[in-house]
Amino acid sequence: MQQQDRHGRQVVLSVRDVTVGFGSNIVLDKLNLDVYRGEILGFVGASGTGKSVLMRTVLRLLPRRSGSIEILGADYDRADEQQRMALDTRLGVLFQHGALFSSLTVKENIQLPMREYLDLPQALMDELAYLKIEMVGLAPDAADKYPSELSGGMIKRAALARALALDPDLVFLDEPTSGLDPIGAADFDMLIARLRDTLGLTVYMVTHDLDSLFSVCDRIAVLGQKRVLVEGTLEDMFAFDDPWVQSYFRGKRARSVVRPDAPSVHPEKK
Repeated sequence: MQQQDRHGRQVVLSVRDVTVGFGSNIVLDKLNLDVYRGEILGFVGASGTGKSVLMRTVLRLLPRRSGSIEILGADYDRADEQQRMALDTRLGVLFQHGALFSSLTVKENIQLPMREYLDLPQALMDELAYLKIEMVGLAPDAADKYPSELSGGMIKRAALARALALDPDLVFLDEPTSGLDPIGAADFDMLIARLRDTLGLTVYMVTHDLDSLFSVCDRIAVLGQKRVLVEGTLEDMFAFDDPWVQSYFRGKRARSVVRPDAPSVHPEKK
């Protein structure tokens, strides 16, 4: 059963006292984090602090030395094989550079999770793949193209379609707008927000993009000193007394609309 916090929010990802290290190097030390149902959480931090390490640890791609992780109310470590497979189908992942298989078409890439977890006829998998392609804003003819024939933005969308192949509840995005031009990045942000609203997704997004944090993220968590330094709204970031956090959110490259002297941090949410 999924837990709730003191405000009644449903916790879909609970990380408690997680420690991760490589040899003598401790990257994460007794880190705690909650992600709530239906939100888009922006996860930020300086390069090399372990943002992707935490995401990969949650996804069991990296081992942890201690601590516990519950996803959608389940402790994967205590689950049997059938429960683990059922849990896997409720998660979607978009890696930083798409990680599409170069020898497969877009349609075939999207169908990989279906082949691994479902027993469906080819005709139905084709129909579902075209549905996901349309869902992420790609033209139908993208289905038969190979990754080498796609632009950077199309690769991101194709990888997102694959992440959505099994209709997940929780989606992990690793630097989804990196490498995109400002217009393409803004369009991708809006796509994520629209999919969250229409599909009821919960989104865990590792990002460096201040525009993404402003435009689509409901909450922000900042990683530093091997733990989550602060989590909350943009206002909470402005109020947090830490040199890196202040430099990041008030620095020269920060948007004027996210500065504390702006009349409203989220005017469109008024």
